Amino acid sequence: YFLLNNFSFLEICYVTVTVPRMLMDLLTQKGNISLVACAAQMCFVLTFGGSESLLLTTMAYDRYVAICNPLHYPLVMNHKVCVQLAIASWVGVVPGGIGKTCQIFSLPFCGSNKINHFFYDIPPILKLVCGDTFLNEMTVYVVTVVYIIAPFLLIIISYGKIITNIIKISSARGRVKAFSTCSSHLIVVVLFYGTATITYLKPKTNQSEGTGKVISLFYTVLIPTLNP
Repeated sequence: YFLLNNFSFLEICYVTVTVPRMLMDLLTQKGNISLVACAAQMCFVLTFGGSESLLLTTMAYDRYVAICNPLHYPLVMNHKVCVQLAIASWVGVVPGGIGKTCQIFSLPFCGSNKINHFFYDIPPILKLVCGDTFLNEMTVYVVTVVYIIAPFLLIIISYGKIITNIIKISSARGRVKAFSTCSSHLIVVVLFYGTATITYLKPKTNQSEGTGKVISLFYTVLIPTLNP
């Protein structure tokens, strides 16, 4: 339960960054925020979102070892290894989150300062930037590949091996037990990586604001709700 506890605490932090502010804006119908608070929320959203991506990958590896190498599990996934993987998931994305936030808020903003969104994310902020944002969009793509696409591919490989081993289990009860162990994690993985990929790989000029808000609700509100 060590990794699951970390994941639960991470989701609490992630929700705390977005949902209370969203509820306050809905109740007051004001939605005013300072530039510093806007930057801080974006930084925390990117950092916690990246940490969730790495932690989901770690959990997939944990399931792989448990199902495919059960006799080696206590040795491979001992407490020290779990702590090291958890720390890497929490800390590994901090430079990227801070760096991307600083890059976005160093751009020139002019004209409207109204954001049609319920929290401060990269796509809606980029729409307020004056001038060419091509370089910034390219860095968003690179960060997306590193923190979303690559971990997702590792999870797919892990589950490919898991499913192959589950199919080899002779008893139907054993197969059901193995699948039930992974099903909740797999649902979260598909929803999180699917919606996050659509959000950050879609150019700002082509992204509908209404669609963007609905997609964002999945990885900021719905997935934490599914968290046990």
